[in-house]
Amino acid sequence: RVDKKWWCTFMVFSVSGGLGDTQFSFRLRQSGGQRTTHYEDDGEYNREAPLTLQRESAHYFGYVYFRQVKDSSMKRGYFQKSLVLVSRLPYVNLFQSLLQLIAPEYFDKLEPCLEAVCNEIDQWPPPVPGQTLNLPVMGVVIQVLVADDLYSNLLPAPLVLPSIHELDLFRCFQPVLIHIQMLWELMLLGEPIVVMAPSPTVSSEMVLALTSCLAPLRYCCDYRPYFTIHDSEFKEYTTRTQAPPNIVVGVTNPFFIKTLQHWPHILRVGELRMSGKGIYTSYKTFLHKDKTLIKRLLKGIQRKRPSEVQSALLRRHLLELTQSFIIPLEHYIASLMPLQRAITPWKNPPQIRPFRQEDFMKTLEHAGPQLTCVLKGDWLGLYRRFFKSPNFDGWYRQRHKEMTQKLEALHLEAICEANIVAWMKDKSEVEIVDLVLKLREKLVTRCQHLPVKEETLQRVGLYIETIIGSLPEDLQTVLHHH
Repeated sequence: RVDKKWWCTFMVFSVSGGLGDTQFSFRLRQSGGQRTTHYEDDGEYNREAPLTLQRESAHYFGYVYFRQVKDSSMKRGYFQKSLVLVSRLPYVNLFQSLLQLIAPEYFDKLEPCLEAVCNEIDQWPPPVPGQTLNLPVMGVVIQVLVADDLYSNLLPAPLVLPSIHELDLFRCFQPVLIHIQMLWELMLLGEPIVVMAPSPTVSSEMVLALTSCLAPLRYCCDYRPYFTIHDSEFKEYTTRTQAPPNIVVGVTNPFFIKTLQHWPHILRVGELRMSGKGIYTSYKTFLHKDKTLIKRLLKGIQRKRPSEVQSALLRRHLLELTQSFIIPLEHYIASLMPLQRAITPWKNPPQIRPFRQEDFMKTLEHAGPQLTCVLKGDWLGLYRRFFKSPNFDGWYRQRHKEMTQKLEALHLEAICEANIVAWMKDKSEVEIVDLVLKLREKLVTRCQHLPVKEETLQRVGLYIETIIGSLPEDLQTVLHHH
């Protein structure tokens, strides 16, 4: 059964009058109820996958193939039908390519064709980061590498995808190239942005391009590649009684021109019927434009350089810019990690020192982004603004979680290397039982998520058996039962 808001999202394009086939994507927040995933190893996949390819738990992606053609036999004079693939995975290239194969057949043969395709897809292996997938469907094998960079060693196949998720970045940004520095800053700071476009295709591609320009930093705010008046958050996003949320929304309905005119940043792209393309904002960039990049890309247009080459240049520039910004933060947060010699087996792991913004700012004079980036400007001001954004909060939480897990893993290894028999000699039964319970807790609830070797986990298990074996039989019985 299809939720009404989903139906309106992927069928609303039909009122625009465009004929032919169209592809676009959307993203929806999961409504109430327990959030579950189909794959049992969801956590394992996300630990191994690059941030940009991780499976989402709170949102669905919808990939749409829509056809509208004149048909006098139909009541409205048009044949209109959509095929929608719903997933928690951001594999835009893979799923749009899959729809290009399936949808035309489905429109001709309807449900029997779809049932056969679903049976084939059910046999596909789960995605594993770093592995090449060979995915048979409708007599074709789709080959793609589940990675965050371009493939390098794929074998010949009927359909080889250069990337499982990356868009043609240059094609998306070409109309707004002179604003690329500003757009990068706005995304970094998690600013509210409206993308006004003539079609769902242009809208969704621009929004996805914007969210990808921060890689390898994760964009932690919300985004909607194609947003309509039927979405459940319509009132939330259009209200004037509070500031716009930290979100990027793509729209096509002219109704939004007035409804969202109070938003601080409006990007108009494509062949719009409305007057004026470009970005409408009062925002002043902290960093100066990279005129060399713009000249290089413009020269590439004149020389008819392939779009994929232009995209590679643009993607590398954005990657290096983000890395220059993030590396000082990574160095500083790494310095907050306790020294390994401070980790002792019989005490709780030491705490990670707090992140102090002013202490970090002091490090920038000698270890700031100027070491790796030629762009001049107010880097300090950009960092101060970044600290107030959801992207900093998301980055910090993720790094703190990883460091805490590393401390737990080092603590577990320290226990394994300690002489547990010597430790038990002067300990009471209560202290020994307490150690058993703590070790079991680490094994059962924590070790599933810790970066430890299987050998370490086995040694902890043997330690627990050794400890229990030293206790009186009645306690052994209780602990084995427990």
